[in-house]
Amino acid sequence: MEDSTTSGANDNGGTANPIGRRGFVAGTLAAAGAAGLTFGGGSPAAASSSRSGRAAAPGKRVAVFGGGMGGLTVAHELAERGFQVTVYERKAWGGKCRSMPFAGTATGGRQDLPAEHGFRFFPGFYQNLPDTMSRVPRPGGGTLKDNFVDGKEVSAFYNGTKLVLPARGSILGTLSPDSLLTFLNTAVKVFGNVPAGEVAFFLEKMIVFVTSGPQRRLKQWENMSFADYVKVQGKSERYRELLVEMFTSTLVAAKPDKANAHTMGLMAEAWVYSTLGLGGYGAPDRLLNAPTNEALIDPWTAYLSGLGVDFKIGKTLTELKVANGKISGAVINGTEPVDADHYVLAVPLERAVPLLNNDILTLDPGLRSLSSLTTDWMNGIMLYLKKPIDLSEGHVAYAGQPWALTSISQAQFWKKDFAKTYGDGTAKECLSLDLSAWDRPGILYNKTAKECTPDQIIEEILAQLRKAIPWGALRLTDSNVHSYFIDPAITGLATSQVANDEPLLINSPSSWNYRPESTTKLPNLFLAADYVRAGINLATMEGANEAGRKAANAIIDAAGSGGAKATLQDLWQPPAFNAFFNQDDARFAAGKPNAFDVLDPYRP
Repeated sequence: MEDSTTSGANDNGGTANPIGRRGFVAGTLAAAGAAGLTFGGGSPAAASSSRSGRAAAPGKRVAVFGGGMGGLTVAHELAERGFQVTVYERKAWGGKCRSMPFAGTATGGRQDLPAEHGFRFFPGFYQNLPDTMSRVPRPGGGTLKDNFVDGKEVSAFYNGTKLVLPARGSILGTLSPDSLLTFLNTAVKVFGNVPAGEVAFFLEKMIVFVTSGPQRRLKQWENMSFADYVKVQGKSERYRELLVEMFTSTLVAAKPDKANAHTMGLMAEAWVYSTLGLGGYGAPDRLLNAPTNEALIDPWTAYLSGLGVDFKIGKTLTELKVANGKISGAVINGTEPVDADHYVLAVPLERAVPLLNNDILTLDPGLRSLSSLTTDWMNGIMLYLKKPIDLSEGHVAYAGQPWALTSISQAQFWKKDFAKTYGDGTAKECLSLDLSAWDRPGILYNKTAKECTPDQIIEEILAQLRKAIPWGALRLTDSNVHSYFIDPAITGLATSQVANDEPLLINSPSSWNYRPESTTKLPNLFLAADYVRAGINLATMEGANEAGRKAANAIIDAAGSGGAKATLQDLWQPPAFNAFFNQDDARFAAGKPNAFDVLDPYRP
């Protein structure tokens, strides 16, 4: 599930601010008034002091460093409540959740072909981000939430066979471990040819997780990998490829040996509840009806600009100064001072850690644990096709392929005609792929993706897709490939200098224990990025949005401004399972395994 959120690289060397179109801003504000939009706390819109030309009230100046999902969310929540907010971003608004132009591909008055850091995926259990989108007016009417489109299926291809996961529906009768097991058993039958005993074992582990109490989840499953949880070692190749690796790549584009069992279990149960239409969740597979900047980032930043948010691009935070036990100022680009009442660090992990100097760590030693968190590579590859190929009406995983590829055929979901809108008019499809395993040898050159040249990466991807798709060699021909785009965050391919400017935070075993809250022991320093603890427990746009809301609420408290706070929505749990959770917490405290863990019980 590629929807990473933090600050990212500039794609074309430009530094233009994308939100300076006054007419558009005025239109969005007018639409907001006409729609009677309210804020996360349910209060009416408060006029922004900076918008009206007045200086901000004492204690309400906020400097946000990082213009990704977390930073924009902080700005949104605080601007609505009358704070004076300035957002500093080093390269590109939206960070990793932006789209970007494939520069130089447009002719005849069309736009450049659209590209992105990785395809967009908004599962139905996202709740905080959709709420934000519902509060931003959409040009032409409605809100940004109306830009969601439901995928009709989630599919996988495995050695020439298409597997379709269950569509949205409901469990007949009462939700219980038995009825859930029946549903899951029906679901995994589409995979076929996995030994029955291994299927039973996998399904049991799913039931064990959904009936586990919070103590076992955080203190046991958090501390082991998903691969260990479902005991990949010693199982068949089909078990590993179809039940374990495809399961993790479809849900979160993760590797089962690196993702912890707690995170994967949360995503699995949320996915199932969404598929069953439970918990008030939306459709399990949602995406946008246009490139991300068109459907989300540009109208959002325009709306925030109209609320008085000041956006400053090309501004890299280089130092946080400390005096008298708090942040006394900041420095951008090495020399430019920043003075504010509150400071929000909303940059990604790999950029945040070097900024936490000894003065900060002395005041808040707990922040040292951030250096124990890890990142990995998961980046986007675009294949532009002259003719669409019918793969799926939703997201696709390519099981059994070494580079852990997942994709979405985007043109079918976009409201604009692809060929008439983008490129030279001959590209009719963007097959947007995520490549998640950059360190595994491929099937064509026996090289890792990092060791391949850009052309070799595309040839290798095509070889893996052709092996997975029915009649792949005939359906995905060289002549149908118009062009390709590789995320520019990847540099130095096939050299010893290969690097990734935008890696992804990985929820490795025990990572929850190293992740901070949005508040720190410095009273005016706050965190709003995907490494902050969040209910979804995964580095996603949803997690960063939640972190931004938490930071905004903490600043409201620190400023003593009162008023309604931003709402926070957690993942849904079935009330009917409360007795199971309580029983399991008691069993965990007594050193006993989960009551449903009978085939190979794990003890605390």
